[in-house]
Amino acid sequence: MDIEQFYSADERRRQSAEVEFGNNWFDVKGSRYELSWVEDTGELYIMLELIPEADSWTPFGDIEVESVSVGGILVTVIGYVPTLVEVESILAGWSEEMAKPDGISWVAERLRANGVPATAPS
Repeated sequence: MDIEQFYSADERRRQSAEVEFGNNWFDVKGSRYELSWVEDTGELYIMLELIPEADSWTPFGDIEVESVSVGGILVTVIGYVPTLVEVESILAGWSEEMAKPDGISWVAERLRANGVPATAPS
């Protein structure tokens, strides 16, 4: 979904505080990601800057199926973490990892290793 669809899907997102965990994450193909957490929903999400060379698979195991222009931004919720303290613990050391090639895969691994659910808890 694009950024407007993301915010329109849950109005709590518009009103909530957000914490950014870097805006220069890259994958092996050179795609650039931004990583943020929404306080009111507990959503950890990425914004992917689509480039023509990017594969359809992301490090989080999902497939990009939307037709978005090359300059478009794809927003994906990648996990649910209820508190900032927990997010900071899970992503401890993120600023050093972001600078590494394919740093975004480190995020995916941290989420898996910490059992972060990819879908909203019921």
